[in-house]
Amino acid sequence: MTIPAQINALHSEMSAWRQHLHRHPETAYEEVETAAFIAEKLCDFGLTPHTGLAKTGVVASLSAGTGTRAIALRADMDALHIHERSELAYQSIVPGKMHACGHDGHSTMLLGAAKYLAKHQKFNGTVHFIFQPAEEGRAGARLMLEEGLFEKFPCESVFGMHNFPNIPTGHFAIKAGPIMAGLDCFEITLTGVGSHAAKPHLGQDPIVAASYLINALQSIVSRNVNPADSAVVTITQLHSGQTWNAIPEQVILKGTFRCFKASVQQLIEARIRQLTETLSAAFNVQGAVVFNPENPGYPVTSNSVAETEIAAQVATSLVGELAVDLNPEPSMGSEDFSFLLQQKPGCFVWIGNGAGAGCGQLHNPYYDFNDEILPIGVSYWVKLVETILS
Repeated sequence: MTIPAQINALHSEMSAWRQHLHRHPETAYEEVETAAFIAEKLCDFGLTPHTGLAKTGVVASLSAGTGTRAIALRADMDALHIHERSELAYQSIVPGKMHACGHDGHSTMLLGAAKYLAKHQKFNGTVHFIFQPAEEGRAGARLMLEEGLFEKFPCESVFGMHNFPNIPTGHFAIKAGPIMAGLDCFEITLTGVGSHAAKPHLGQDPIVAASYLINALQSIVSRNVNPADSAVVTITQLHSGQTWNAIPEQVILKGTFRCFKASVQQLIEARIRQLTETLSAAFNVQGAVVFNPENPGYPVTSNSVAETEIAAQVATSLVGELAVDLNPEPSMGSEDFSFLLQQKPGCFVWIGNGAGAGCGQLHNPYYDFNDEILPIGVSYWVKLVETILS
């Protein structure tokens, strides 16, 4: 592995940044202190940050040489509504919120790259550093685009990076085409007639209808989706009733589905509607379904071929051929970086967070970003910029 000495020298400082961000998590569109911290650092590096894009987003540009080409690098900033249980010295001081996905580390690595590139400027062109809010289900990337991200900061391509537990430290996973699934959510409301639990014949029981509907929804993937296509439908919430001796009037089901093709997405949505209508009628209750009622759906995260080839070459030159997986299994997780990839060619890569004790899985109350990978991530960003803008 070839990490420049000047980047290794930033390791301790970056660890302090990352742990500060970890202690002070902020969720979607509330990243006020996080954005201020990032903007302050960028100013210290001699950059002029643009703030307020998508409420709390921060973007800074750096130009060197006479080149006219420009690329963009993106990191996410937001935390999750999860109560931390790690008992780390720097654990979250905000009850019910934590950096359980490593966005603190992502922001830190991009800050490290900005500091190094601002000092050394061994490239020819312009790089835009994008610190994005609200990745976790609130589509901050889409809002940045709606507010003119690429008009204000024109670029030819865009790149992103996410840590992944269980990929070894010092390794990358990179793949052209679909790498993370599209995301949609749904909410189904079944409304019947409440009655005494001892007299169900006087009511119209939405709980029984919901039970059959849950089972039927599980047949969508197994009996409607081509087995060669990956998809999943999951019920995550069921709300009904207030007491043990009364049949409630209403049941609310909530869930999500993930897939890698728009045609499969449309098929699943149609089947959810059909099953809701059919089973509601069969059990004499009223059924209604709403898709993405609270947050927007996410498209499939699909990497462009040319940019993926460059990213793979850069990672290989950094960590060696054996440490770069060029055919990882795509993830059913979703990413709003997908919105950026709909506008520009680019590549979203996974960097190994390791599998050591205490790392935890993503979105887990025991998760922690591995500070040992900070210089690796920074080196990837720097080499990517210096390779493309040579």
